[in-house]
Amino acid sequence: GMQTHVYARPIQAKEILEDLKGQLDVPPETWLYSVHAANGVRVAIVDSREAAFQGAAAYGYQALSVH
Repeated sequence: GMQTHVYARPIQAKEILEDLKGQLDVPPETWLYSVHAANGVRVAIVDSREAAFQGAAAYGYQALSVH
């Protein structure tokens, strides 16, 4: 069936800065939220839990927190 959930988890920018090769201009210790599809693929990086949940809802998904 259709995937209806995405997962948001807090990460520090330093965990992903290398992956993003200059696309993200924030200090390494900045806390961000990584949003993942059910299959584990990262679909977004946002700056707050609220942004993760609002963004998911805008696309018809329900975000779940993962710690």
